[in-house]
Amino acid sequence: MKTYLVGGAVRDRLLGRPVSDHDWLVVGATPEAMVAQGFLPVGRDFPVFLHPSTREEYALARTERKSAPGYRGFVIHASPDVSLEQDLARRDLTINAIALPAERVAADGSFDPAPTDLADPFHGQRDLREKRLRHVTDAFREDPVRILRVARFAARFDDFEVAPDTQALMREMVAAGEVDALVPERVWQELSRGLMETRPSRMFEVLRACGALAVLLPEVDRLWGVPQPAQHHPEIDTGVHLMMVLDTSARLAASLAVRFACLMHDLGKGTTEPEILPRHIGHEKRSAELLQSVCDRWRVPVDIRELAEVVAREHGNIHRSGELDAAALVRLLERCDAFRKPARFAEALLACECDARGRLGFEQRDYPQRERLLSVLAAAAAVATDAVARQAQQAGATGPRIGEAIHRARIDAVKAAAG
Repeated sequence: MKTYLVGGAVRDRLLGRPVSDHDWLVVGATPEAMVAQGFLPVGRDFPVFLHPSTREEYALARTERKSAPGYRGFVIHASPDVSLEQDLARRDLTINAIALPAERVAADGSFDPAPTDLADPFHGQRDLREKRLRHVTDAFREDPVRILRVARFAARFDDFEVAPDTQALMREMVAAGEVDALVPERVWQELSRGLMETRPSRMFEVLRACGALAVLLPEVDRLWGVPQPAQHHPEIDTGVHLMMVLDTSARLAASLAVRFACLMHDLGKGTTEPEILPRHIGHEKRSAELLQSVCDRWRVPVDIRELAEVVAREHGNIHRSGELDAAALVRLLERCDAFRKPARFAEALLACECDARGRLGFEQRDYPQRERLLSVLAAAAAVATDAVARQAQQAGATGPRIGEAIHRARIDAVKAAAG
């Protein structure tokens, strides 16, 4: 029995990046032998064990054989006769198929591998030096999730290029319908992780280049080639603008919910409906409708969906909020449910700032709407609604009339704050 450190930990150490997790591979062992040493079995699809003290994952060496379309269509073979090279051959990218013997790792988890220490049968170190994302073997085609993983790694290692033969293989997989068999949970898992990478636009560029974006997110894919309105730099199209918005959200360290809202906010511009084209008038409503379909398809969490809907529906009004009077500002806050969910409203404003700054020449521009609307919310939220309600009741108001009194009091507060 021999143990190796594999995958991301070795890759990131060789790149000089922080190492957060350790994945271990055990060659020449049986499940019974692992349990006898105190390991706790946790794997459902293949044998994975937790170390009795560190609780890190140890997986038995295995091979995989395609048995049906999609992510789950595999037969797993894990036994003591599976070699290290056979296990590494089933991995996605060469840079993730490098192994280091466990004895080269210190007790505190640190390691400083020399090239001679590493098992690297598929030349992952060379691809690291040449900044290349390349599949290990043709077995890559058996798992369509790997297309998403390549795109996600392109967003993380944004100076790496996808190898031409890997690009060709991904296009073949898309043409063969493999992407159609992806399950929603895995798609959302990879998309959400890619959105949180250094340069999320690269994930969508890679997916678009191989044709997968048209299958997974046709609403986003058709934004390329759609001109921006004259007031929004028509020299770049809506797809390019969207990628700039996404990268702005990463630069501003936005949350996943904000980044997803940035991805979804302009879907309505991809429409061919004549009442919306060519100036995209009314695209906000159409965007809000389209994103619901996306969220249903990939089972996007409710809180992320709700923020995206607010941004899609109201981003035009937020951009124009400097032109609104006090009454219109309070109505905007009410439509955004800002009084009940002020933190979500703040995130909506950040997404709108990303949209405004995601244009050529606007990257460093201030976005005064954000601070102004936060101030407006603070003034309106400071109204003592209980006291206003009691006063309205004493004057004989009931039901909706009480709500109207609170609404008017908030408008008065906003007017007073504006001076």
